[in-house]
Amino acid sequence: MKQRELRWTSVDPMGEVLHALRMTGVFYCRSELTAPWGMSMPAAPGCLWFHVGLTGRCAIEADGFDTIELTPGAFVLVTSGEGHRLSTAPGVACPPVLELPHDYEDDRYALLRHGGGGTPTTLVCGIVRMDNHVAKSLIRALPPVIHLDGLTALQAEWMQSSVRLMAAEAQEMLPGGDTIVTRLADILVVQAIRSWLRQDASARAGWLGALNDPQIGKALADIHREPERRWTVAALAEGVGMSRSAFAARFTELVEETPVRYATDVRMGVASDLLRAPDASVADVAWTLGYRSEAAFHRAFKRSTGLTPGAVRRGHQSNQPGQPGQPF
Repeated sequence: MKQRELRWTSVDPMGEVLHALRMTGVFYCRSELTAPWGMSMPAAPGCLWFHVGLTGRCAIEADGFDTIELTPGAFVLVTSGEGHRLSTAPGVACPPVLELPHDYEDDRYALLRHGGGGTPTTLVCGIVRMDNHVAKSLIRALPPVIHLDGLTALQAEWMQSSVRLMAAEAQEMLPGGDTIVTRLADILVVQAIRSWLRQDASARAGWLGALNDPQIGKALADIHREPERRWTVAALAEGVGMSRSAFAARFTELVEETPVRYATDVRMGVASDLLRAPDASVADVAWTLGYRSEAAFHRAFKRSTGLTPGAVRRGHQSNQPGQPGQPF
């Protein structure tokens, strides 16, 4: 069990968050569509939908955000996993996408051909799941949808090249293809999030704003770097050169949680990540996080999360990525 993979190792908290965006349960589909056409994407809690326009145009609609026009080279990330509709125009019938006929190359990639024979549109759509607790904190801070448009020629070219390579790897099924496809999906999603962080003023508020604060950001990095440590307000304040009272007030204002509560949540988030590892035992996780006994860890975990460590392990084992026709 490799505990160090879950830790932050630099003094760049925002960079570490982006580094922590490890995705699982990736499913993606190349859609070759002809007008008129429409399809509904189901809600997928805990996941992110993405759509890349290759040729043609379409509208993306949902109750949670304004209608978006997807154009060639544009990228849309639905961070909430909310159900939504894609179509050539308002009022076009949008049957559930999983009820449309797909040609499945494997359980991660499919080809969809659908529509009425008119003007063509080509998309690549995908869905990813992020199980890492740091990534989940970031996702909660994101807007419901991120629309990456107005790309430079260079950005549009590398994005389309990434998508073409993704499709080619899935079709050829060469050794290591799944790894390449997953990394390409990582790149596309991280680029969208990074662009939003750089451009949107709301990225400088709340937890995200705290990451960019020189002192509170360092304290957050300290907590994530040593999740097994029983952090006190005094120790954290000393580490960033602030008084105990000033630090506690500023941390709570920015993070909207007390330092000790946040440290506990991080420790239990790391515990949940470790419990999902196939080679981990509850005793291993308890020892890694500094508990003197499995019973003490069991009590602390249940008090914090409302679940037992065993329930988390069993739940993960029964909730693996879907099979062909059931991508999530």
